[in-house]
Amino acid sequence: MQSIQELVKKYQKTKIPLIHSGDTISVYQRIKEGDKDRVQQFEGLVLATKHGRGINGTVTVRKVSSGIGVERIFPIHSPTIEKIEVKKHAKKVHRSKFYFIRKKAAKEVRKKTAFMEVMKSNESQE
Repeated sequence: MQSIQELVKKYQKTKIPLIHSGDTISVYQRIKEGDKDRVQQFEGLVLATKHGRGINGTVTVRKVSSGIGVERIFPIHSPTIEKIEVKKHAKKVHRSKFYFIRKKAAKEVRKKTAFMEVMKSNESQE
């Protein structure tokens, strides 16, 4: 048992900010392309945190890119994660998981497209 705990301590990061659902965070991940390394930033809304701050802890982050919702699950202790910055803390959150944001965002997109179709039909009638 002691060897497992030592292994966990070896790979567990110490400087991880407190992250909660509803926060806007920026995750910097190291990506290897061929023989080059680069750091890619992914900034979005935290939908869920799972498994706490332990070695198995993950964070689900969602952003909208070119009108399409993109979600990624980041293991917070992964060696490819350079750093995690909290851009904005949510003031008051009543849920631990923000999965309802998916449907809410889709509903807003449908409303916008319906509005644009009405505008186009009004222009064609004139």
